[in-house]
Amino acid sequence: MESISIDKLSDPTLIEKLLIPWAIKLAVALAIFIVGRWIAKWLTGVVRKLMKRANVDDMLTNFIANIVYTVLLLVVIMATLDHLGIKTTSLLAVFGAAGLAIGLALKDSLANFSSGVMLIMFRPFQVGDFIEAAGVAGVVEEVRMFATLLRTGDNRQIIVPNGQIYGGTIINYSAKDTRRIDMVFGIGYGDDIRKAKQIIEEIMQQDDRILEDPAPAVALAELADSSVNFNVRPWVKSGDYWPVRSDLLEKIKLAFDAEGISIPYPQQEVYMHQVA
Repeated sequence: MESISIDKLSDPTLIEKLLIPWAIKLAVALAIFIVGRWIAKWLTGVVRKLMKRANVDDMLTNFIANIVYTVLLLVVIMATLDHLGIKTTSLLAVFGAAGLAIGLALKDSLANFSSGVMLIMFRPFQVGDFIEAAGVAGVVEEVRMFATLLRTGDNRQIIVPNGQIYGGTIINYSAKDTRRIDMVFGIGYGDDIRKAKQIIEEIMQQDDRILEDPAPAVALAELADSSVNFNVRPWVKSGDYWPVRSDLLEKIKLAFDAEGISIPYPQQEVYMHQVA
């Protein structure tokens, strides 16, 4: 680079020769970046609309849109640097040489990215499904490149790395249209078994949300230490699982109380002997 002498610094045409062209070049580069980023967002929006018109799954749509925007933004940055006179080819060579080191340093991030790709390809769940994975449970809101967003029942957002989800057990409660409610009710040994069973069956017959096929089942499960236990297993639609379960617990308890059927609970008796 040519050095600038003190005499040249006093040259009044220095601003016109150097500073003004650089200022213009910088302004144009900034304009390229701003306009290019806007175009990248616009093209990403177009991709989203086209995929939605093709009835592509929302999870796949968001994932591909994020990748498209990232790639386009990198192109805009390279074009901006190129306009400033920075040789992008040399930068690419430097990035390529440092790629191995960066890959080793960001191996967890790369694993999360690859896991996100696998989640998109195999689709163990979709947006809107209620799942349990990586020790947390919630409704799937979005699968991003490195993490999955879940919404809990109390409206909290949980960000889970994709690697933890794909590398562990995934329970999808929304995968099937119907679910079975498994409950156990215990009555006392002195209570009428047939009467208790009849009460439970009648309560389930009165609830229209309980499916007839498969038929609900009430069966004697075991003769426990302090109670006679029944397995109660009705089938419902997945969305009705918790409301029906709660209503059955309440109605059966109230019906048992009204009919004088006891529900035993653990008790401990203490005998005190007075020693003379």
